[in-house]
Amino acid sequence: MRSARSSPVPPTPVGTTALRNVQFLLLFAAMLVAAAGNTALQSVMPAMGREIGLADFWVAVAYTWSAILWVLFAGYWAEKSDRHGRKRLMLMGVGGFIVSMTLCGFVLLAGLSRMLSPVTTFVLFGLARAIYGSLGCATPSATQAYLAARTRRSGRVAALSSLSSSFGLGTIMGPALAPLFVLPFVGLPGPLFAFALIAALVYVAIWRWLPDDSGDLRIKGLREGRGAAMSYPSMASATTGASVVAATAPRSARVRWRDPRIKQWMIAGIVSGHAQAATLIALGFFVIDRLGLPPSGSEMPISIVMMAGASATLAAQWGLIPRLSLSPRTLIIAGSIIAALGCVATIAADNLYGLVIGFALSSLGFGFTRPGFTAGASLAVPTAEQGGVAGAITAANGISYVAAPSIGMALYGINPALPFAAAAMLLAGLAFWGHARLVR
Repeated sequence: MRSARSSPVPPTPVGTTALRNVQFLLLFAAMLVAAAGNTALQSVMPAMGREIGLADFWVAVAYTWSAILWVLFAGYWAEKSDRHGRKRLMLMGVGGFIVSMTLCGFVLLAGLSRMLSPVTTFVLFGLARAIYGSLGCATPSATQAYLAARTRRSGRVAALSSLSSSFGLGTIMGPALAPLFVLPFVGLPGPLFAFALIAALVYVAIWRWLPDDSGDLRIKGLREGRGAAMSYPSMASATTGASVVAATAPRSARVRWRDPRIKQWMIAGIVSGHAQAATLIALGFFVIDRLGLPPSGSEMPISIVMMAGASATLAAQWGLIPRLSLSPRTLIIAGSIIAALGCVATIAADNLYGLVIGFALSSLGFGFTRPGFTAGASLAVPTAEQGGVAGAITAANGISYVAAPSIGMALYGINPALPFAAAAMLLAGLAFWGHARLVR
């Protein structure tokens, strides 16, 4: 077998990078499968939890445990990507995803067949998800660093932005494909095995056709390219671009979110992020209960609602914001109002159409708030500190997934409408606060 360096590749490089088309596609595929697989799991977890007999709260805890680990380890692996082979870390991240999804699939399959008790299923599922949270977060930073090292400085922002768009695309593809993989012989865990298999093909392709870069770290020009931590991939939560800024801006000291220059923007981001995380985790359960669906068979309506939300978020960030040219303050205020109205519409919905409209409206609003606080914080500091503030933005996005999902499901246990009602009140308060406190 020939080595990866001698493998034939198309002769045309991509844009301002030294990568060939197939090499860029491998990086894109690694990011895409990590995001799509995670959101696919998110779309079927409510149904599986109900079938197994786990309380909704513990289903949410088991799922979001990986988000907490992602927040803790993403920065660590981003730093390691500057010191070790990027391909090696990329394979580790994709490999962690494969192992985690496969183990989760078997654990849930055993739980659904009553071979394991609900409590045992919960514990083992949480352990398997820990692999994704702690190792899978290496994939974004490693792929970014690999691409940046082979891209001229003038073209890094555009190249990395194209690469990071795979996360946004994955938030739509995951829920869209998940129902197709709920097959008779595996049932609801089918999407986990399917995405593990797809990731295994990506792993082999990266190992076979992506040139090894462990020796490149001794070369100054290639060593300068670096990656950055990326926010946890979740449905209807497109990337903010902070990781691209952190990867391309000059190295700078860390900027804490308590810094007076960005504190107000960080508060806006954390408040809106908590409102979004709390409603996202409750959404699948809410669809089942509001439509009176049996757990098995509910995955398609849940996926439809999730896809509508993800599409609305991307429509805001990729279509509306570039054309409207709104200020960060306006994005926060308008986005909070729109998201609050969407939460109210979701509560009022009594059919699938109403749920789609309500969740899409709230996701559209969140599609404004996330770029709003990102841009506001970025504009508050000079160019030399852009890398530091981008790290603070990524951390703020991650903080939302530490406590908000558990709080949201605790409220859901009292009344299914409470997470959405609490989010609507929080967002309405943010709009009034932002009008008074945020810089024009």
